[in-house]
Amino acid sequence: MFDPNAEMHESHDAVSEVLLGMRLRGANYWRLRLTPPFGVDFTASDDARFHFIGQGKALLLLPDVAPRIMSAGDAVLIPRGHPHQILSGPRVAARDFDRFTPEPVCQAFSEIRDCDDAVCRSTDTTILTGAMELDLATVHPLVALMPEAMSVGALLDSQPEMHAILAAMEIEMQWNRPGSAGILARLADVIAALIIRGWVECGCDNASGVITALRDPRLARVLVELHRDPGRDWDVATMAGLMGASRSMFSDRFVDVLGVSPLRYLTDLRMRVAAQLLEQEGNSVMSVAFRLGYSSQAAFTRAFKRVIGTSPAAHRRSARQQSTS
Repeated sequence: MFDPNAEMHESHDAVSEVLLGMRLRGANYWRLRLTPPFGVDFTASDDARFHFIGQGKALLLLPDVAPRIMSAGDAVLIPRGHPHQILSGPRVAARDFDRFTPEPVCQAFSEIRDCDDAVCRSTDTTILTGAMELDLATVHPLVALMPEAMSVGALLDSQPEMHAILAAMEIEMQWNRPGSAGILARLADVIAALIIRGWVECGCDNASGVITALRDPRLARVLVELHRDPGRDWDVATMAGLMGASRSMFSDRFVDVLGVSPLRYLTDLRMRVAAQLLEQEGNSVMSVAFRLGYSSQAAFTRAFKRVIGTSPAAHRRSARQQSTS
């Protein structure tokens, strides 16, 4: 039987496939209790940063972005780890986050207390801060278009389920109950994922051809398969077959929506996946080249240098040096 909603469901499934490919997960969390005046400086990071205000207020400052006042129950995701500051108010000096002394609570969760013992605890500000691993390779076209800061506030009307999660986080922040660290971390993961999904569903600020493509069920099939298996022996005819169109019709549609040819998109995707693989221990340039569909290391090296700007070997050495510094 014909399902009139089938194409809509298929489009939503395509968005889900790409979102799942992000592998967004909390790597480390810290619960901060700070007495005003305070200032925390977060330097640039490879991880996404997540902040939730459990009590009090704070001022979020990012370069070239209007200052944002955050109150209890507010959350923000900084997807590309841009440098930023969280202050109790304007013109407050900021202290580097790494200079605070954390007290481990459990695996990947620590407490930071910088409180004035002479002040009532009700005047403190509590903040849950997370460093989240966001796979920038396979979804680079999406991540690169994300704003520097993504707030939960703009999504509460369209995603009312977030109210209950945020309220639960506030309660867990106030009462240091058994298991609260793990519960907070999991709830933060959910809120961060909902923030990203909300941004996608709102059209990615009308800036992303990728989202337009994912909302086209036939073109979405191609994108999902490319992201799922970029090392497959792809050609335009195979991609066009997935879409159910001729090669010329498929290529024209792909360029119209995404702004690049199908093979250029595939090459860029492969090289960003390659960059991530080369940063991992045990992956040689040759093994990464073969994994991504290149029978010649020389051809892989040329493509990598053209897209990434450096050779695979140099990228690999640089990643190793950063990990040991």
